[in-house]
Amino acid sequence: MNTLIAVPSSLPGGLESSVGAHFGHCELYTLISVANGEITSTEVIPNIPHEQGGCMAPVRYLADKGVKMLIAGGMGMRPLMGFNEVGIAVYHGGPLNIVGDAVNALIQGSLSQFSMNHTCGAKDPAHQCGGH
Repeated sequence: MNTLIAVPSSLPGGLESSVGAHFGHCELYTLISVANGEITSTEVIPNIPHEQGGCMAPVRYLADKGVKMLIAGGMGMRPLMGFNEVGIAVYHGGPLNIVGDAVNALIQGSLSQFSMNHTCGAKDPAHQCGGH
């Protein structure tokens, strides 16, 4: 069974692209299908504007695409709660800067689940989202 993972990405997207620093402000998403611990396919989709639906618009957009997991470096509290509501597990990409490296770390089980301490505006001194 395939699991669809989304990673906020910089242009042009894909496994060799940079991980977007913040989920909602990325240029696009790289969608990666994984089955039996192996990457089976990738697709690049554009991000959507926040105007219609605010922070929840990208959450619903990814849920409608069938995403089951998301790797992010940063996001606000509201989108994290939204992902929890729609059943998308969110993982913290930490210092991993390349989409393929982040996905492989998730496959190997070395990424932690995204917590409230990882959100932008949290009091965690290790969080470095650049103030977005």
